[in-house]
Amino acid sequence: MPLPRLNVHRRDHTARSLISLSGEIDLATAPLVQAALAECLNDGMGITDVDLTGVTFCDASGLNVFLTASGLATEAGTILRLHHPPPIMARIIEITGSGFLVHELPTRAAPSRRSPEEAQSRAVR
Repeated sequence: MPLPRLNVHRRDHTARSLISLSGEIDLATAPLVQAALAECLNDGMGITDVDLTGVTFCDASGLNVFLTASGLATEAGTILRLHHPPPIMARIIEITGSGFLVHELPTRAAPSRRSPEEAQSRAVR
């Protein structure tokens, strides 16, 4: 039996879980993702974050797993969030109207390039 083309790693911290995926999510590997997400739900994790940085491919069966898991999480009062989907996967998520799955982390504001004098004059106004 060939090895799966997907690696699934889970790390827990109190009521939060991080699942890191790397490889391909398709008809053959989607059950691995489904099992990992179901385990988090069964274990009572309040938030399940899924890091997709290492995903090289995701077809409709993978997206279906995420949509189903999101619905189950909502029904259970928990949260499922996807992070860092690769560009092609992000496009598929956008086209299918599934953008609610992706959680963008807040970015830090860029430091101001104003001189100290400009900053002070704006503060006085």
